Amino acid sequence: MGVLYDYFRASDDEAVAKLMAATDGGPVVREVDPPVEDAVDGKGIDPPVVLGQLVSFALDVPWDADLIGERLIWPDGAAEDLDYEGPWVVVLSDRARDVLAGIPDDRLPGLADQWSHIEELSHYSDTGPEDMLSRLREFVGLARRARTSGERIYCWMCL
Repeated sequence: MGVLYDYFRASDDEAVAKLMAATDGGPVVREVDPPVEDAVDGKGIDPPVVLGQLVSFALDVPWDADLIGERLIWPDGAAEDLDYEGPWVVVLSDRARDVLAGIPDDRLPGLADQWSHIEELSHYSDTGPEDMLSRLREFVGLARRARTSGERIYCWMCL
């Protein structure tokens, strides 16, 4: 069983709660026109580990599980329910958003190559440097749009 991850931008936690109500708890990435939200299909990219390693590469600091600074915001009470299996939504720290948004375009190929070699991605077939460059561009674009509009980045997850 895998975990699904959709990253998206929203103005605040209340907007996310409304989105979850409107989508019956997600997912956020859907094959509809127009899309539900400005979102990126995370395809195995969890916030603290896989995305956290990208942020650590961008900052040139050692990886730490708290680097992304995610916080559970939906649904209410999920943090206390040890048997709850999702879906749920976390908000990423503004620092993580700003690091991603601030990556210069000329650094993207090198960071994608570095990111493509992490252990957590080694069992996927579509995580070569070119694949990860495309995905990195999606994340950086989402972060730039979120920062420009004063929004935050959220991650919807489900087992």
